[in-house]
Amino acid sequence: MNKIANRQVICEVLMEHAKEDRDVVVLCSDSRGSASLAPFASAFPEQFVEVGIAEQNLVSISAGMAKCGKKPYAASPASFISTRSFEQAKVDVAYSNTNVKLIGISGGVSYGALGMSHHSAQDIAAFASVPNMRVYLPSDRFQTRRLMEALLEDEKPAYIRVGRNPVEDVYEEGNVPFVMDKATVITQGTDVAIIACGEMVKPAMGAAKILKEKRISASVVDMYCVKPLDVETVIQAASGAKAVITVEEHAPYGGLGSMVSQVVAGECPKKVVNMSLPDAPVITGTSREVFDYYGLNAEGIAGTAEKALGRG
Repeated sequence: MNKIANRQVICEVLMEHAKEDRDVVVLCSDSRGSASLAPFASAFPEQFVEVGIAEQNLVSISAGMAKCGKKPYAASPASFISTRSFEQAKVDVAYSNTNVKLIGISGGVSYGALGMSHHSAQDIAAFASVPNMRVYLPSDRFQTRRLMEALLEDEKPAYIRVGRNPVEDVYEEGNVPFVMDKATVITQGTDVAIIACGEMVKPAMGAAKILKEKRISASVVDMYCVKPLDVETVIQAASGAKAVITVEEHAPYGGLGSMVSQVVAGECPKKVVNMSLPDAPVITGTSREVFDYYGLNAEGIAGTAEKALGRG
C-alpha cells in the first residue's frame, strides 16, 4: 500500500523547481503542516510566505506577487480556500488572469470527523464556474507529479484539489500516461463507461474488474482535468457504451457528473448516472467509511453500473 500522500509529492516537485527558479514561491494560511510544505519552508525560507489564518489575504497576496513576476503556489484546506476566499480567487486570480496556482489540501471528506464545516463538496462547482479558472483532481501520486510539472510550465490560473491521506496507486512509476488537459483512458469497454476523478478513479478500476467477472465490459476514464473537461474523450467513451456512470467526491450538483451529462445529452444521448456525495451533510467518519456508506467504492460502482444496464 502506498504511504506517500499527493500533498507530499506537491512539496517534492516544488522544492525541486525552487532550487533552480527563485521565482517559485509558496504561501500558506497556517497550513504548512497539513499541506506537507514544512520542508519547503525550511529549505527555502526566502521563497515562503506564512499569512496565518487569513485565506482571503493568502489569495490576494499571491495575485500581487504574480503581478510582480513571481510564480506563487497558495496552499490551504480546500474547504476554506474554495469558500472563504472565493471572491479573491474569482477577481484577483481568475478575472485578472494572474499566474496563481491554488492548492486545495484535504479535499472532499478528508476531514471526515470534523463534519460539514471542513468538507469541500462544492469546490469543483464553484471554481469550474469561474472563467479562466482550471480545475484538476489528480488520482494518485504519480499523476500528481506529472500535473505539477506541467503547471510549472504555464502562466495561467488553476485550482488543484488533493486529499489528505495516501491513496492507492493508479499508475506505475515510469509508466504514467499523461497529456495536459486530456483524460486518461485506463480501460476500454463496450457496455458501460465509468468516468471518475480524483480518489474515485481507483474504485472505478476495481468496479471494472468486478464487472468483467460478470461479463460486463467497462471503460474507465480518469478525468483528472475536470475543467477544461476533455469533451472529446467523454463523447468517445459514451458513444461506445450503453450507459455512462460518473463518480466523484463532490455534491451531486455542478461537478463532474453535471458536466458529463451536459456533453452526453447534447452529443450522444443515453443514460447517465451520477454517483456522488449526497445533497446533505455527510456522515461522520474516515474517508473510507464515508465512501463505503454512500457506495462510492468498487462494489457500489459495479452495482450501479449493473442497474443502469438493467442487469441489477
